[in-house]
Amino acid sequence: MKDESIHQVIEILRKEVAALREPAVTQVSRQRDPFKVLISCIISLRTKDEVTRESSMRLFEAAGGPDTMSALAQERVEKLIYPAGFYRVKAKNIREISRRIAAEYHGRVPDEIDELLKLPGVGRKTANLVVSMGFGKPGICVDTHVHRITNRLGYVKTKTPTQTEFALRDKLPPQYWMDVNDILVTYGQNICTPISPHCSACRLSPCCDRVGVGKSR
Repeated sequence: MKDESIHQVIEILRKEVAALREPAVTQVSRQRDPFKVLISCIISLRTKDEVTRESSMRLFEAAGGPDTMSALAQERVEKLIYPAGFYRVKAKNIREISRRIAAEYHGRVPDEIDELLKLPGVGRKTANLVVSMGFGKPGICVDTHVHRITNRLGYVKTKTPTQTEFALRDKLPPQYWMDVNDILVTYGQNICTPISPHCSACRLSPCCDRVGVGKSR
């Protein structure tokens, strides 16, 4: 894929994903609550999107802020977010994150990546997502879908999501930073899937290098 094609690619993808279901964390972000974006992102790690959606809804019905969240018993949080992957570890991290935000940040989620990375269970993907979707600040959130699709297109050549993030920071036009995760996660869940992607239905086929694609539909 030619670098200059990225403008056409993003334009096509925006139209394509408009009719598809948004990821759970994106739906949570519509509430403009950085705390809920952070917690739902923690739940989403290695968890199916529908489970993330339902688990987040149950948890936020029980507690919607750091004070009330940290007051919940460990077992209660575990039960509310089950069957999210690694739910026991996540429940522990959620309570500790909530406690620290209440105690160290006066109840306000930090809006800087370096500060967010100090919280348990928070990696660069989560930190970037909170900064961009929770606060509307520039950030490039790279999860498995963003990493896979940008490499599959041939736009970057990287081996890890962290490498992809910094590669995109170098070459992706800033006007797309806020949208790229939303767009590619939605497209990756529905069309450009990890295994046997729907290439025959993909409007990006003419400019896609199909790197690593074997079997497709």
